[in-house]
Amino acid sequence: MTNDELNGHDVPPQHSYRDEIYSRRVPAGKRTYYFDVKTTRSGEDFFVTITESKRVSESRHEKHKVFLYKEDFGKFLTALHDVVKHVVDERLPGYDFRNLPELTSIDDQGRSSGGSEYR
Repeated sequence: MTNDELNGHDVPPQHSYRDEIYSRRVPAGKRTYYFDVKTTRSGEDFFVTITESKRVSESRHEKHKVFLYKEDFGKFLTALHDVVKHVVDERLPGYDFRNLPELTSIDDQGRSSGGSEYR
């Protein structure tokens, strides 16, 4: 993957990141999600990678990765919040979502309209 493919951000080629600063692993059946904070090549900035690793056979996994840059955090979280809230409120209102934070309203600038952050 080239820097041009990554919107011109100074991201080193896959497998040669300088530092992984923080990581969270989320097991989910045959899938595992990884949320990683990494440094750019210069070491002066940070970005997030979200990786889905899906077991497709006993010896093989497929991986899909999303690179998320700081200038997009608000837009990404607002959109994610909006679509999850739609599913919870409109499509599956009776479903018992476990460990789901309270979904208060978020405006277009990513600001919460009140309420506690977690159930």
